[in-house]
Amino acid sequence: MADLIALTPCAGLLPLAHGGVEMVEVLPARLMAVAPFAGQEAAVSAQLEAQIGAGLAPPNRRSGAVTWFGHGTWIVAGDVVLDGAAVTDQSDAFAVVQLSGARAEDVLARLVPVDLRASVFETHHAAKTMLGHMAVTVIRTGPDSFEIMAMRSMARTLAHDLEVAMRAVALR
Repeated sequence: MADLIALTPCAGLLPLAHGGVEMVEVLPARLMAVAPFAGQEAAVSAQLEAQIGAGLAPPNRRSGAVTWFGHGTWIVAGDVVLDGAAVTDQSDAFAVVQLSGARAEDVLARLVPVDLRASVFETHHAAKTMLGHMAVTVIRTGPDSFEIMAMRSMARTLAHDLEVAMRAVALR
């Protein structure tokens, strides 16, 4: 019988740094998709507030461990038990990276068709968008840092595309 070794989505790909911009893998303990049933948003939000200290985030925002994920769905970092919502474990579904550094915005500007300047896209703002040809969620986590979530199967492409942009920005 084969011995299986668990690997993270970006195993062997990260960390990377070029021109003062760093990319590292983020490993949330648990990612849960939460989709409240019709009319249950307030009740589900109250349950989340009681369990993890943050309710359902408004559209295009992150609130504590709860990130709006579009179309009546939120991603929660942590274990939750909720009445009135469909809850599914998505822990193995996503590659999550943090891009940080003074020129992180410049790197993302080469790949993302959304204005991510701090004056427009503030800390805790979230956007469902494209990075190159991949569907991603981008969250500003600080003045010079972003969290980027892509499907696990796209981890290598995510790391590659960001590294190419990091190198290009570093050469300017």
